[in-house]
Amino acid sequence: MNAPNRFELYVLEDGEKPVEVTEDTKIPNAATFKIVKQDHTLGNMLRAQLLSMPQVLFAGYKVPHPLHPYFLIKLQTDGTATPQEVLEQACTKLIGTMSSLEAKFKREFSFKDVEATGVVDDPYGVGGTGGGAWASGRDYLDF
Repeated sequence: MNAPNRFELYVLEDGEKPVEVTEDTKIPNAATFKIVKQDHTLGNMLRAQLLSMPQVLFAGYKVPHPLHPYFLIKLQTDGTATPQEVLEQACTKLIGTMSSLEAKFKREFSFKDVEATGVVDDPYGVGGTGGGAWASGRDYLDF
């Protein structure tokens, strides 16, 4: 078919740069970044992180074609920092956010391991094993 091999979508070829920068000559403090071997997942997360930063005036991305594994992200700043610096800061913050999410995820799974061993914390505070008020024959109107 027309689809490329799966590994071509995420493995960089020899000498292939993961990021290419093109300065915008018509718009001040703007640049377009071509990020290779990535898709909407990273593009949308980067765009959202960039838009949360106060020095960013505009941030948007597009995937030109679904069979080509790259996206373009356009970034304009207010001039207090260059687009490259702001993108680096956004990537650093995003890595921190993902690390925090990973830690929380692992912590929740450790709670699942505790539940599997029989020690159950009741997150809803109903106590016991029978479901609290529901097990005692009362219905929702009795509360």
